[in-house]
Amino acid sequence: MRKALDYFVLDVFTNKSYRGNPLSVVFTENELSLSDYEDIAREFGYSETSFVHYSEQNQLLQVRSFTPIGFEVDGAGHNLLGAVCAAMLKDKTLFPKDSLQHVIMKTASIPIYISFNEHKLPVVKMLQKPAVIGNSIPAEQTALALGLSLKDLDIPDFVPVIVQTEVAHAMIPIQTIEILNAIKPDNKLLIELSKQYDFEGFYCFAFTGEKKGTIVQSRFFNPIIGIDEDAATGTAAGPLAGLFLHQKIIEKNSSYQILQGVKLNQPSLIEVAVKDNGVLVGGSSVITMEGKIYIED
Repeated sequence: MRKALDYFVLDVFTNKSYRGNPLSVVFTENELSLSDYEDIAREFGYSETSFVHYSEQNQLLQVRSFTPIGFEVDGAGHNLLGAVCAAMLKDKTLFPKDSLQHVIMKTASIPIYISFNEHKLPVVKMLQKPAVIGNSIPAEQTALALGLSLKDLDIPDFVPVIVQTEVAHAMIPIQTIEILNAIKPDNKLLIELSKQYDFEGFYCFAFTGEKKGTIVQSRFFNPIIGIDEDAATGTAAGPLAGLFLHQKIIEKNSSYQILQGVKLNQPSLIEVAVKDNGVLVGGSSVITMEGKIYIED
């Protein structure tokens, strides 16, 4: 016997359909089997698929997310933001607006703030942990893996460095936006670097020249978990904001934007603000598709 589950496909970190980062969100009554999670994520084929259900016992929304290769994702990124937006659009009474709430992501409790924008779409801001700046990684190897020359990464006071809020990613400085968009990564070399230095993705960024508003453009590559390129990556935007505060590029408690996904024709705006207790990463989402998916009961 087959069981039907409701699903939405949302475009995340945008107010417009067919922009931002697409995310499939499947609503379940409780936990599914691991094979069901993996099968459904593979069937959708997006960078991540999130599964949500409301626990009456805990009175909390619970979220789990998987990539198409069956990797379960940790951390508060577009996978969580889109899942909460989908739940809000499905049931606007689920969370009181303009108040601090908590969502369970896998097993961790993630603080979130919810409001609505002028388009009447939910805006979710996720509080990531304070940024921890780790080891640098060799610029020459990094440039080679990205199909660039060493001078393309030559920005004063910046080197490729691992930074973590929820997930450890490498922050990679790129000289210009033109060079950023010319990156042609070698996934095999990227995976080797990730394994050697114990981190996941490569968040490549170039400054726009703006002091406020959209301060950088970025691209993100994470082949070690099955993501060749991502249109918007909250778990990398938070660490980048933390690095910028450390480098005195931005100010604490001020809001900035990161533009990602331009090369994919999926422009995404990620809002970031560094607070005393962590990094706020947020944005809005819009439903683009909805329907039912079937599993064996």
